[in-house]
Amino acid sequence: MPLIYLKNKNNGITYVYESENYWDKAKKQSRSRRTCIGKLDSQTGELIPSKRLTASHRPAKPGPVPVTETKRLYAGATYLLDAIGEKLGITADLKQCFPEQYKLLLSIAYFLILEDPNPLIRFSKWAITHQHPYGKDIPSQRSSDFFASITEEARERFFRLQGRRRAEKEYWAYDTTTLSSYSECLKQVKYGMNKEHDPLPQINLALLFGEQSNLPFYYRKLPGNISDVQTVKKLLADMDFLTYKKIKLVMDRGFYSEANINAMYQHHLKFLIGVKVTLKYVQEKLESARPQLQKWENFHPDYNLYAQSTTITWKYTQRRPYKGDVLEGERRAYLHLYFNKEKETEDAYKLNRLLAKLKAELESGKRDPEHEKSYAKYFEVKSTPKRGTVVKPKQEVIDAAVKNYGYFALLSNEIKDPIEALVVYRNKDLVEKAFGNLKERLNFRRMEVSSERSLDGKLFVEFVALIYLSYIKKVMREKKLFQRYTMQGLLDELDVIECYERPGRDLKFGEITRRQIELYEALEISAPASL
Repeated sequence: MPLIYLKNKNNGITYVYESENYWDKAKKQSRSRRTCIGKLDSQTGELIPSKRLTASHRPAKPGPVPVTETKRLYAGATYLLDAIGEKLGITADLKQCFPEQYKLLLSIAYFLILEDPNPLIRFSKWAITHQHPYGKDIPSQRSSDFFASITEEARERFFRLQGRRRAEKEYWAYDTTTLSSYSECLKQVKYGMNKEHDPLPQINLALLFGEQSNLPFYYRKLPGNISDVQTVKKLLADMDFLTYKKIKLVMDRGFYSEANINAMYQHHLKFLIGVKVTLKYVQEKLESARPQLQKWENFHPDYNLYAQSTTITWKYTQRRPYKGDVLEGERRAYLHLYFNKEKETEDAYKLNRLLAKLKAELESGKRDPEHEKSYAKYFEVKSTPKRGTVVKPKQEVIDAAVKNYGYFALLSNEIKDPIEALVVYRNKDLVEKAFGNLKERLNFRRMEVSSERSLDGKLFVEFVALIYLSYIKKVMREKKLFQRYTMQGLLDELDVIECYERPGRDLKFGEITRRQIELYEALEISAPASL
């Protein structure tokens, strides 16, 4: 049953109710009844059960569910996921948010992780041969009903619980991706700038990722026609209900705008963001820094680039609609400038290829509508009856671009050192890798759901699965396991371990090889005791 959270305005206590829908035959309409099951602890956010709970509402006694039949099942990989869930608090947090259905949710997440890329309709076959939290088959209709039952309140509570487990001093990488959809009846599925050039309509997915923990802890679904710049406003609004403190964001330059920088100052957030070197204030600083920037004293051999930082004054503005005025002031910021010789060569190659392509399109008359701005920027086009189409490059514009080959810039209101800023910024690539896991390993590149509630619910389960995958990938990278295994290869290595269930006896695991024990230890999990 879904949970309802209601805050008492008089005493400030948030009470938790179980809500049950039923059909009133007399009034011939759907009704609901609520039963108070406790209140939330104001400090931890955990549920404090009510003393007046009836026996039917009390949580089940701890301990394993009695086995009623003898089974031999594969359990090595699901054992690993069980242990990771306990270690990261995923199981405990899900149990608080979905007290009656958390095991069903975990089993679906396990299937998505272990059975890449099989669709969920294959769950029945997998459940027959594997031990998993739910312990039973989950028919397709049952999973669809479950996805639709996941409420916004439960999701937000899970985000808050997981967020408290993350170090507040770490930077949070923020980025968006596009998820294509075959459905035309979902409200937020819109045509927009698809990052993978997929012709289908899409939704945008925004994700927050801890740079030290390497784990995701928040996401937001957005309409497909919303640009990256606009998503920051929504993110800042969401920070209020998440009740996080000491927020630090790292974003690429697609999120840069003066309005967003002002908004982050207004909300007292620390940030690191990529900026275009063509911006006026960046060009001014770059012009004065060019003579010194490429001197050997500014060269960092570990990163094969030159780096230099300068303090700038940000002209802060804040519009106050309720007072009808604009606050103005000055804020300190740090502009980090970089030059990389390899990037200089790469920039030259890209621009030359682009100019050649644009010129060929113009001369052939096969203009690409998406290139119209570039045509106007780099070329003058004239057509005469005798000479036909004459394409002349705008050399001064090309020279300006050449001047900036190899340079890039970052802006922060906290990090003073250019190399520290570079390391933090490059770590945000883990978000891109997470998107890859979501689309490839979790089979969510193109959505095949037909309702908003089902989409929201399935996306949440995919997100839970992503936390497990992110942990495994992080440890594999740290322990250099990718030199010997792919992620699927590692999971397959453990998946062949069997367990034995017999009525009246404890669960027993079969033989475990030395290699399998070493894998558990490398993943920082104690291996199960074998026979």
